[in-house]
Amino acid sequence: MRILVTGGAGFLGSHLCDRLLGEGHEVICLDNFFTGRKSNIAHLLGRPDFELVRHDIIDPFKCEVDQIYNLACPASPPHYQFNAIKTVKTSVMGAINSLGLAKRIRARILQASTSEVYGDPAVHPQTEGYWGNVNPIGIRSCYDEGKRVAETLFMDYHRQNGVDIRIVRIFNTYGPRMHPNDGRVVSNFIVQALKGDDITIYGDGTQTRSFCFVDDLLEAMTRTMNQSGTIGPVNIGNPDEFTMLELAELTIRLTGSRSKITHRPLPGDDPKQRRPDITVAKTYLDGWTPSIPLEEGLRRTIAYFKTQI
Repeated sequence: MRILVTGGAGFLGSHLCDRLLGEGHEVICLDNFFTGRKSNIAHLLGRPDFELVRHDIIDPFKCEVDQIYNLACPASPPHYQFNAIKTVKTSVMGAINSLGLAKRIRARILQASTSEVYGDPAVHPQTEGYWGNVNPIGIRSCYDEGKRVAETLFMDYHRQNGVDIRIVRIFNTYGPRMHPNDGRVVSNFIVQALKGDDITIYGDGTQTRSFCFVDDLLEAMTRTMNQSGTIGPVNIGNPDEFTMLELAELTIRLTGSRSKITHRPLPGDDPKQRRPDITVAKTYLDGWTPSIPLEEGLRRTIAYFKTQI
C-alpha cells in the first residue's frame, strides 16, 4: 500500500515509517519539524519507496494514499505548552484536514490519541468507556482537550460521512529517538543519570505511570489499523505500573550513575495515576499484549542516549 504518516519525523512517527517500509509499503512522511527531527529519518532519504514532505498539518494538503496515520502533534508538556494555541490548532485543524483528505480519497485513517484524554483519572485502571476527568482551562488543556476534540471529529466524520476510521489511545511510550530535551520522565531521568546530575522527581514520587516500549506500541497500532472488528478507541500501553521513585532507582542502577534523587513541587493538573486496561486490545488485536519489560526497554533506550550525550 501507499501510506501517509503525519508527524513522520517524530519519535513514534519515524519508527512507524521504518516498520511500514519494512513491510513493503510506500511511505509519505509529512512533518513541519517543530518537534520532529530530520536525523530520525535521515537513513530513509534517497529510498525510492520513501518520500519526505515538509508541511504543517494545520494547512490543507493533497495526496493519493490507501491509509493515513495521523501522529502530528507535540506530545511532551514543554513542547505542547510552548505554543498552546498552535498545539490546539495542530490537533483540531490537523484532524479536519486529515479527515477531509481521507473522505475525498476513501482512505482508512487512524488517529493517534492519548491517555491524556482521561485527565487525572478517578477510575483506575482506565477503560475506553471512562469519559475522563480533564481540566478544560489548565496548562495541559491545549493537548488534552485538543486530542479529545480530534476524537470527536473522527467519530463525527465516521457517523456523518462514512469515513473509515480507527482511534488508539496511547499511554506513556519510550524508546530510542526520544528527544533528550522533550521533558518526558523517561528521557529526563536517563539524561540526568548519564550526566551525573540530580534526578528530579516532581511531587513525592508516589504518582504512577505505565511505560510501553515503542516496538510493542507500533505492533498494536498497526494491528488496530488493519483489523475490522472495531474502530476504537483502543487503549495501547503496558499495564505494568511503576511509581516515579521506582523508575528513578531503576534508571540509576542501569546507568551505574551516582546521581541523587531530588524533589520539586508537582506541576498543575499532573495525573496521579495512569494505567491502561487493555482488554479491548487483547480482544480485537489477536491477543496482543506488551512483550518487552521495562528493564529491557530501558537498557535499549539508555544505549541510544549514550550515543546522543
